[in-house]
Amino acid sequence: MGVQLGDVVAKRAIGLEQLRGQVVAIDALNSLYQFLSIIRQRDGEFLRDSKGRITSHLSGLFYRTANFVEAGVKPVYVFDGRYPILKRKTVEQRKVVRAEAEVEWKRALEAGRVEDARKFAQRAGRVDTEMIDQAKTLLDVIGVPWVQAPGEGEAQAARLVQRGDAWAAASQDFDSLLFGAPTLVRNLAITGRRKLPGKDVYIEVVPEVIELEKVLGELGVTREQLVDVGILIGTDFNEGIKGIGPKKALELVKKHGSMTEIVKTELGGKFEVNPMDVREIFLKPDVTDKYGLKWGDPDPEKIKSFLCGEHGFSDERVQSGIDKLMKGKAERGQAQIEKWFG
Repeated sequence: MGVQLGDVVAKRAIGLEQLRGQVVAIDALNSLYQFLSIIRQRDGEFLRDSKGRITSHLSGLFYRTANFVEAGVKPVYVFDGRYPILKRKTVEQRKVVRAEAEVEWKRALEAGRVEDARKFAQRAGRVDTEMIDQAKTLLDVIGVPWVQAPGEGEAQAARLVQRGDAWAAASQDFDSLLFGAPTLVRNLAITGRRKLPGKDVYIEVVPEVIELEKVLGELGVTREQLVDVGILIGTDFNEGIKGIGPKKALELVKKHGSMTEIVKTELGGKFEVNPMDVREIFLKPDVTDKYGLKWGDPDPEKIKSFLCGEHGFSDERVQSGIDKLMKGKAERGQAQIEKWFG
């Protein structure tokens, strides 16, 4: 879910072509959940292979990554490690929500309510260890690097950007900003025409760029204060205070100056956990600087063996993805030649 800062942060639309040549650190788990949510059959059922194994996540990862590479974007996927103890409640709540959605999905299918079935199905997706291992295997044969974070993937993605190893972190959530990512890109995994939940209305979803320094300047706060705004609203590590949204939280932070002062007011007793512990997670996250980023060559035979041979993907469609990967590789090589000899 992440912290809901959408109402108070400035965003600007950006085309995929404007990301050419840029390294983007993508929140892998966030993307896999997006693929499981949107890549479904009409009744909400996942795409599956002949053995009944879910392949929606692999389909999304392969074709979306091929589009990135063809467009000249250099993706690196960042996978979550251990989550902080304070996130346990959120994780358990999400499991309950998904389990309940799965029950409602099956009921809707039995009743022939296809639209309702798809709606509930989108909330029922689970990413398990096998799916994560499959995603890493696919990235290896595509030639796209991935990083295993010791803790939160978004924190590690932010670290890559802070160190200059990536231009931006990519996620649907705004948490990367609280973790200190100088630049965040949203909607990268879900660009295109999308149906609004519960409505027969479609909108065009485009990538959005959010710059931390610009956000801080426009809001008139420090990064630490932005973290405090998040804590008041609610994060993956705390529930926040009932009745306080982004604008009210910003007002309180500006009035009191810091979380320490806020805790001293009448709000102090309303936190279900120590807000200073949550603050620590964002300001001193568990990250590593020991990683390597190397974009290799796509291996067409291994790609086809994995996707077509093992998971029953269409040879023709997979070849189209491979063609995009090879085109991106060729253009990347040409760019390197021009860099050195141009």
